[in-house]
Amino acid sequence: MAAPEGGGPSFRLENLAAASSPAGTGAPLRGGDLGRVLTVAPAAIAVVDGRIAAVGAPAEVRVANPDLEPVDGRGRVAIPGLIDCHTHPAFGGDRANEFDLRAQGADYERIHASGGGIAATVRATRGLDADGLRAAVSRHMGWMAANGTTTAEGKSGYGLDRDTELRSLEAVAAVGALETVPTYLGAHSVPPEFGSGDEYLDYALSEVLPEAARVAEAADVFLERGAFTAEQADRYLRAAREHGLALRLHGDQFTESGAIPLAVELGARSVDHLEATGADGVDRLAGSEVAAVLLPVAALYLRRGMPPARALIDRGAVVVLATDFNPGSAYCDSLPVVMTLACTQLGMSAGEALSATTVNAAWVLGRSERLGRLAPGYDADIVLLDAPDWRHVAYHLAGRDIAAVYKRGRLLA
Repeated sequence: MAAPEGGGPSFRLENLAAASSPAGTGAPLRGGDLGRVLTVAPAAIAVVDGRIAAVGAPAEVRVANPDLEPVDGRGRVAIPGLIDCHTHPAFGGDRANEFDLRAQGADYERIHASGGGIAATVRATRGLDADGLRAAVSRHMGWMAANGTTTAEGKSGYGLDRDTELRSLEAVAAVGALETVPTYLGAHSVPPEFGSGDEYLDYALSEVLPEAARVAEAADVFLERGAFTAEQADRYLRAAREHGLALRLHGDQFTESGAIPLAVELGARSVDHLEATGADGVDRLAGSEVAAVLLPVAALYLRRGMPPARALIDRGAVVVLATDFNPGSAYCDSLPVVMTLACTQLGMSAGEALSATTVNAAWVLGRSERLGRLAPGYDADIVLLDAPDWRHVAYHLAGRDIAAVYKRGRLLA
C-alpha cells in the first residue's frame, strides 16, 4: 500500500528527553556512515499534516511552530519508526510441532523433505478464505506495530496457487494501520501438484504473475538446494521485471548456489539470508548496489552460523536487518529483538543496527526519501521509548520499552 494520502495530524511533540536518528541525508548508508547517530537532547518534534516539520531544541521548535497543539512526550526518547523489509505474514496454522522436533535434533532440510516445512503451511493457508487471510495478516502486523514497526514488507508464498497467492497479496495490501509493501514470492517452493520446478514456473508465470503484479511491488524467489536453481530463479525474476516488479532473492541460506552473482547481474534490490556467504560473495555485494538483508532470528532458530555482518559492513556493502517473520524458521515479530541479536551475535554496534532497520530498510523498499529518519520532510513515523537512552531498544532484550508508536502522526500503539 502507498503512504496514506490526505495529510495527517498536526502537533508539537514536547518534553522529549532526546530524539535520535541516523545521521546524514543520503541512502543507503555504508561503512562508517552506517553507525553514526545524531541525538538532540532535550528535544521537540513538530508534525504538520503527518510529516515532520522540525526536530530540535524545545524552545526553538515551539517558537517556530507556535500554533501547533502540544503533546506531552513525558521525558521519553524518540527514534524513527522501524521498517521490516522481509516478512511472511500471510499464512494459516502454525508449526510449533516442527519447532519441538528441531529442539530434539531434526534439521530444517529433513523436515522439509518429509512434507513438513513450507508444504505444511501451504496446506493450512490454502484452507483460509479471503477473510481468514486478512485476519491473519492483520493480527501478525499488529504484533509488529506493537514492537515499533511502522512499515513492513509482506510476502505471499504460502499459497502457490493462483487464488491463495492473490488473496495473500491483497491481504497484505489491505492492512490499514501500517504501511505495507506486498511482495509476490511465487517461487517459494514447488507445490505437490507439480512434478518439477520448471513445470510449476510455467504455471506461475503465465497464470499468476500477471495478476500478482497488479498488487505487488516486488517479486522474490527462494534460490536454494531443494527449492529453485539459479537458472529457474533467473527465468522467474526476468519475467517479474518485465511486469515492473522490483527484484528480491532468498539466497545463501544453506548453500552458495549462485544467488549473489544473479542478484548483481539483474540489479536486484537485495539478497536475503546469507548465512552461507563466503569471502567472494561479500566482495561481490560490497562492489554492488544490492543490499545484504540479514535475518539473524532464522539463523538462531535453525542453529546455523550467523551471516557475515562485520565483513559486509567493513567491506562497504549495504547492510539491512529484518525479522523474517514466518511460522517455521523465524516466529518473531520484533525488530528490537533482531537489533539485540545484531549487537550480540553479528558484531554490529547499536547505531549500525538502528540504521539497518530504518534508513537502509527504507532504501530496500524504495522509500528512503521519506522514511527512516527523524528529519524535516520525512513522514512522522516516530517510536517513543520509555527509557533513558535510545540504545535501550537493542540493549533491553525483549523489553517493554516502547511507549508509543506513530505512523504519519497517527498513534498506532
